[in-house]
Amino acid sequence: MNDLLSAEIEETIKSCLPETCELTAGVNEMMLYSLESGGKRVRPALCLMFCAAAGGEAENAMYFASAVEYIHTYSLIHDDLPCMDNDDFRRGKPSSHKKFGEANALLAGDALLTRAFGILAKAAKEGKVGAEGCLRAVKELSRLAGAQGMVGGQDIDLMFEKKEASGEVLFTMDALKTGALIEAACVLGCIAAGANDQRIAAAREFAENLGLAFQITDDILEYNDENNSDVLNGKATYVSVFGMEKARALASEFTEKAVRALDEFERPEELRLFALSLLGRKK
Repeated sequence: MNDLLSAEIEETIKSCLPETCELTAGVNEMMLYSLESGGKRVRPALCLMFCAAAGGEAENAMYFASAVEYIHTYSLIHDDLPCMDNDDFRRGKPSSHKKFGEANALLAGDALLTRAFGILAKAAKEGKVGAEGCLRAVKELSRLAGAQGMVGGQDIDLMFEKKEASGEVLFTMDALKTGALIEAACVLGCIAAGANDQRIAAAREFAENLGLAFQITDDILEYNDENNSDVLNGKATYVSVFGMEKARALASEFTEKAVRALDEFERPEELRLFALSLLGRKK
C-alpha cells in the first residue's frame, strides 16, 4: 500500500469517530487512544489492496477498511483486560484499561464495535459503495467478527488456557480468532470493487491461509519474550506444540498457499509482496 493511501486511511479512521457532546467527548478520546496505538494496519491494507486487485478504486473501500480496523481495535482493548489476557501494555503504551480504568476500557471497546457498523452505513450514504454492497458487508463483518468468527476463536482460546491443546485445536482457534477478521477485510475489499463470487472465494482462501501464517509468525517472534501473555497464561503456541523448525515450515507453507490463491486476480503483485513481507517481518 503506497504512502498516499496509508495517510488517507489514517485520516479516514480518525474522521469516522462519532459526533459527541461535551459530556461524552471522553469516549472519543478513549477510542482514539487505541486507534492510534501504532498498529501495522494489516487489515485496512488488505481491504484496500483487494479492492484494487479486483479492479476497483481503493479509495472507495476506505470506509470498509476503517470499519474492520474499528472491530480489530475493540478486540485488542478487550483482549488486554485482566479477565482475558491481562496485558498492561499494548505496543509500548499502557493498555486502555491501565490508562482509563477497566470500566472505561470496556465502554471504549463497545463504542468501537458499534461504530464499525455505522461506518459501513456511511459508505452507502456517501455513495462509495452501493446499498446492496453495504448490506452484504454488514452481513460478512457481523458474522466474521462474532460467534462464528473472531469471538468464537477467543472463546476457544479461553477454554484451553492452562490446558494442553493439539495442533488441530490451534488451527481451528486461529482460523477464527485471527483469520476471520482478515477474511472480513479481504472480502469487504472485493465487495467494494463489485467482484464476482469466484474472486470472493479466492479472497477467502487467501485470508484463511494468511491468517494462520500470520499467527504462527507471531508465535515465533514472541517465543523468547518473557512478558508474552500466552506463556504467562499457560497457553499453547505453535512453537510449544510443533517446535520452532516445524512452526517456521508451517508459516512458509500457509503463506505459499495464500499467494497461490491470488492467481484469480488480474493485479495481484502488491498482495503477493505484502503476504511475503508479513512472513519475513521481525516484529
